[in-house]
Amino acid sequence: MNFKELHNQESPILICNVWDVVSAKAAQKLNFKAIGTSSGAIASMLGYNDGEEISFKELEYIVERITKSVNLPLTVDLEAGYSKNPAEIAENIIRLAKLGVVGVNIEDSIVNREREIVDANIFSNILEEVCSILVQQNQNVFINVRTDTFLLNIPNAFQETIDRASKYQKAGAKGLFVPCIVNEKDIETVAKGIELPLNVMCMPELPEFETLEKLGVKRISMGNFVFSKVNRLLENELSQILQNNSFKNLFY
Repeated sequence: MNFKELHNQESPILICNVWDVVSAKAAQKLNFKAIGTSSGAIASMLGYNDGEEISFKELEYIVERITKSVNLPLTVDLEAGYSKNPAEIAENIIRLAKLGVVGVNIEDSIVNREREIVDANIFSNILEEVCSILVQQNQNVFINVRTDTFLLNIPNAFQETIDRASKYQKAGAKGLFVPCIVNEKDIETVAKGIELPLNVMCMPELPEFETLEKLGVKRISMGNFVFSKVNRLLENELSQILQNNSFKNLFY
């Protein structure tokens, strides 16, 4: 089953979000069907803030190490594309595809000190040019568009999401990622109001996976929450070493 087909199953695909080879190998050992990089986790790991502070070259290196170390389908969080030029964004995607990447997330917001959503028509035009170039280059990459309508509390977020989904689908998107949508009625209504597979993300109030399946969700992401939990556990273990003046906590 290819990556696109995984979005058409009755049960949603659970993407294991990773940030390095070790986390990717853990996902493969546990038989996840696919993995995806977390931009926030990778940025934090390298000492950057999220929002394309990391260079594309640094991202490309980490992606290459992951693709050479595991066999799982990998989708990459490309943030806003690492350029405002559609040709350059497409080239970045092609470079990732040559490493074995099967999909990318690209978002309709940019970070200029604060995160701001891009005008839907402007973003749609950029997306259409990017997808057109990919088709011309015979690159079959799954373009999962992240819309930050709920994340940024955009007025009339529900209708804005539906409207943007329609524009993005016409431009060539294969999926729609809506982080921070958690209300069951909102999720169900969006899922029914769009033709693209709906992707939701880990949040404290997100319903359980069985409920999400009933609501029509087709893809579930972890974001950088696993990375954050791992780091809290690391800090706790190091703290115990200091408190106990011993390494015993590492062996039980």
